[in-house]
Amino acid sequence: MKSFILQNETARLAVLQRIELASPLLLKIRKLFGRYIFSNIITRFFLNPKLIGQEYYKIMLEEFLTIKRFINANDKFFLGIGSGIGGLELLINRNFKDKNYYFIERNYVSKKVKYGWGGMVNKEAYNNLELQKNFLKINNMNESQINIYDYDKNDLPEIKFDIIISLYSLDYHYDFDLYTRYLKKISNTNTKIIFDTIRSDYFQKIFKNVEIVKSDLMTVHKSKRIVCSQFLDLN
Repeated sequence: MKSFILQNETARLAVLQRIELASPLLLKIRKLFGRYIFSNIITRFFLNPKLIGQEYYKIMLEEFLTIKRFINANDKFFLGIGSGIGGLELLINRNFKDKNYYFIERNYVSKKVKYGWGGMVNKEAYNNLELQKNFLKINNMNESQINIYDYDKNDLPEIKFDIIISLYSLDYHYDFDLYTRYLKKISNTNTKIIFDTIRSDYFQKIFKNVEIVKSDLMTVHKSKRIVCSQFLDLN
């Protein structure tokens, strides 16, 4: 079975970012002892990095296949907003050569991990930028391709991107309006912005092109994955 290489601390980050990576037993422990103990003790000492690497690869492959048709050979600059450790970008890199990857992340792990809609004010974060870069490198992404930015340092990339990806982050964990001005600055008419939302109809008023590519009706928030392009108002 294909897998990502995950070291212990990186496996912990992956589980905190994607709770579906936790085994049924770990989920029961989380429910029994609470989020704080799960985040700070259980995920430090009771994970199997090899098994998590296999499951993480499987989930990222499914995510990749939902968006693959929107990526072409001419797309060179990719931006991930809240991409976690970057498994999806690794799969893009394996299938489309000579791309440049930029990541906007927060560089700390919250004490009590919460999942789902966060709205305008959200201080949650589950990442370590050094571990993220390490993960990308040991899974065969060249260091020259990797550009990681700390969201809280207000020093973000300002080039025009071909693809912007933010699964379960932009307008799911953080409100889209926090990023609107910035996204307009780094987009052109061909830029494709891919993200999950609980209000897909709203974006018909924001973009010229909106396509639903996935519906997740099993989640509490009934989210949809959409691919958008061409802001209607560029001001």
